[in-house]
Amino acid sequence: MKRLSAKLWQVKRVVGPCMLLMMAASVAHAQDAPHPVIPDTIQQRIAACTACHGVHGEGTPESGFFPRLAGKPAGYLARQLQDFQDGLRKYGPMEYTVRQLSPEYMREIAAYFSAQDVPYTRSPMPRLSGDALQRGEQLVTHGDPSRKIPACSACHGAQLTGVQPDIPGLIGLPYDYISSQLGSWRTRTRATVAPDCMSEIANRLSESDISAVSAWLAGRELPGDMHAQPAGSVTPPLHCGVLGDKGDGV
Repeated sequence: MKRLSAKLWQVKRVVGPCMLLMMAASVAHAQDAPHPVIPDTIQQRIAACTACHGVHGEGTPESGFFPRLAGKPAGYLARQLQDFQDGLRKYGPMEYTVRQLSPEYMREIAAYFSAQDVPYTRSPMPRLSGDALQRGEQLVTHGDPSRKIPACSACHGAQLTGVQPDIPGLIGLPYDYISSQLGSWRTRTRATVAPDCMSEIANRLSESDISAVSAWLAGRELPGDMHAQPAGSVTPPLHCGVLGDKGDGV
């Protein structure tokens, strides 16, 4: 037994230094190996965005959640990044992604996605009754004056494709995304600079209103021209902080 223990001790003495030498050689080889060159391109720098929102910002309709960024007004996209950074809009992965970005960098990202022009793809929709869809159409196109709910089209454009440079389009978005965002405006997990007109409107909607509006928007036939309307082509019925002094303040 003593002879066996002595042999094991001798093996350890030999193997120990050998392993250290092998490890040292491995580290030296790794240090000598050329580092991969990461291209300094906008595509590389927005990889964290495209992982969820698609290569060109087309969104992931099959998920029902990650929205389209392509073609949205650059001012709107930049504002959303700023709101995530300021903690006004809550979503952990986005808050982490934009935490260290400079205003210039966020504007560059916004400009890139705003310039993308790729086809729209339909997303899954729930089944709603004809009455519910009719209610959704009424709210989107005419609002509900008795409850001081303006029509969505009054701000987001006649074709609901948005208005340059700050108002996003509403059609072509997944039902789940639209309904979740209206819900977020109500719970203040999504907010923006005061006065927050979207929070005011969302809190005047019932849960069934939100479902109806979301379904009608998600199922609406897409117009031939999906580009946002020109700046100044609408006068919003509410004074909104994100629009500065625009809006009639009703």
